[in-house]
Amino acid sequence: MPFRLRTAAAGAVLAAAVVLPSPAVAAARPPAAAAGPSTTAAPGWSAAPTGTARTSFYLEGPAGSALTDRLAVRNPSDRPLTVRLAGDGDGGDGQRAGAWLAFGTAQVTVPPRTQASVPFTAAVPRTAAPGSHPAALTVTGPGARIRIPVRLRVTGPTLSALTVEHVSVTRRGSAAVIRYTLVNRGNTALRPQVAVRADGLFGTLLRRPARPLPDVLPPGARTARTETWSDPPALDAVDVTLTATAAGGAQDTGTAAYTAVPWGTGVAAALLLAAGGGVWAVRRRRGRSGRAAPTGDGGAGPGPDDGGGPRRTGPVPGRPPAPDRRTAPGRAGRPQRPRRARRAPPRRSRRRDQGCAGERRER
Repeated sequence: MPFRLRTAAAGAVLAAAVVLPSPAVAAARPPAAAAGPSTTAAPGWSAAPTGTARTSFYLEGPAGSALTDRLAVRNPSDRPLTVRLAGDGDGGDGQRAGAWLAFGTAQVTVPPRTQASVPFTAAVPRTAAPGSHPAALTVTGPGARIRIPVRLRVTGPTLSALTVEHVSVTRRGSAAVIRYTLVNRGNTALRPQVAVRADGLFGTLLRRPARPLPDVLPPGARTARTETWSDPPALDAVDVTLTATAAGGAQDTGTAAYTAVPWGTGVAAALLLAAGGGVWAVRRRRGRSGRAAPTGDGGAGPGPDDGGGPRRTGPVPGRPPAPDRRTAPGRAGRPQRPRRARRAPPRRSRRRDQGCAGERRER
């Protein structure tokens, strides 16, 4: 009997050693890590939309309106709870819809064993595009960060409009760079696609199909883009055409002219033009100097006796000028009167002369 009791006691001690770890083993285990931020409610407090059976917010209204709702923060503990409130989230169309959300205060303290109802406002901009704009409310407190979805919907008709502006082509080494600007002229966000085509004198040189751009273009926004053309022609006249399309029927086309001229050819042409202009100017100046009239003593150029050219028409140096007969004095020292021109007799008609001859014969 005593042997059986000793055996049972030994078995009980062994079982206890297996179930309960020894102090040395428990001390060897590392302590549990502290709880980090999470998107679920932390033990002891919670945040959710006011009311029942709501897990997210839904707000709807036209552009330029102010939409309101309330957030409930519960504190079941026996200590005050302090949380920070903020809006967060991208509207999915390049617009920060989370920035539309605003609280009256960024920090709220909830007394023990109570619930606080915190109002907030969604101020929809006048330029907001119609459609859905996802966002969220974040509540950050002791040991947790709760994120509550907010679905914002802006009502109103949608208008898709897109323009291609400021298209230009420039040379950069052996390549060419095509620059252009896309502008969203509508009230809805667009994700445009751009196709590029270049036509020269002898056919199509470049053809790129429509490719979507990585960025979303909000209403009223513009973006400057570039396209690299790695193998442009060395000598050609090119017309570059860019076609931009987007959802909703938005489409526009922009063009630019590009003249490809090699650097050496351009310099040679410029030098030839400059040389030709210089030769023409020199020849024209020489021609004017040869035809210029003499000045000073009235002498003209050399006559035929001096080696060619027109004869002198002015007075010869060293000789007195010849008197003018119209003003020279007469025999009596009086100026002569200018002679009158003799009038030619009137010419008779040939028929009249023949008639007179016939009358004479009859007589």
